[in-house]
Amino acid sequence: MDNAWTHTTVLLNEAVEALFADAPAAAGTYVDATFGRGGHSRLILSRLAPDGRLIAFDKDAEAVAEATRITDARFSIRHQGFRDLGELPSGSVAGLLMDLGISSPQIDNPARGFSFRFDGPLDMRMDTTRGESVADWLATAEQQQIAEVIRDYGEERFAVPIAKAIVARRQERSPVSTTTELAELVAGAVKTREQGQNPATRTFQALRIFINAELEELQQALEASIDVLQPTGRLAVISFHSLEDRIVKQFIAKHSREVYDRRAPFAAPVAMKLRSVARIFPSDAEVAANPRARSAVLRVAERTDTV
Repeated sequence: MDNAWTHTTVLLNEAVEALFADAPAAAGTYVDATFGRGGHSRLILSRLAPDGRLIAFDKDAEAVAEATRITDARFSIRHQGFRDLGELPSGSVAGLLMDLGISSPQIDNPARGFSFRFDGPLDMRMDTTRGESVADWLATAEQQQIAEVIRDYGEERFAVPIAKAIVARRQERSPVSTTTELAELVAGAVKTREQGQNPATRTFQALRIFINAELEELQQALEASIDVLQPTGRLAVISFHSLEDRIVKQFIAKHSREVYDRRAPFAAPVAMKLRSVARIFPSDAEVAANPRARSAVLRVAERTDTV
């Protein structure tokens, strides 16, 4: 296995502390829904009681390979996305962690195609064993589709000119197939950009989110968390951009209040299912040591004791 690319786990101690709710050692079943390179999982295992259990999910085959290096009998890994959390038994989970960031080995490996900083195939799939790559999709997608994806998932105001450039290139020569080709096309279509940000940043983010259905998977996983968490079980979610954080924030807010049916004003309200616990940001020291942590936010909620 190639270890050329290392990963520094963001909000490592804060996330695990929030998950265990200050318990010195915890029994029960915990879930690391996005194993990555295992930083959170290894710390969770160090805090688990002897009869505890940790189940990890990841759809990246490289992450699953890394997980096989953990020989702790309390640990298991599933080669699945966290949209499949609902397969776990209802009320069986004492703590559930979701780290929504992509790992440094994914970003830094040119073969994965996630970054405009390296020339490589325009892939961007989290799970390279299935689905179509970004290059495959851009080779056939209509201009309007491309513009909508870049606008909606990248919040890019130059989405239409970028989409026009991608389609024009496809018609005149051949479909864009590498990260450098795409970055150069975007740079030519974007007229202004925030200081210090590469013109391709928003477009690459948008295409990655779209091709992996990241927001849809997040919504499915959050809904499943309500069912699989046991009473007082903790949900901890680390997000890295506003689209993700908005979904998490709204989900916790939605389930942290009683719901009244206006059509039946005298009926008892549906009890709230979550209690918001905390919102935590990386320290200045962490951001200085790991600039990729600068946009992270950790939201923590607790399942109410009535399930």
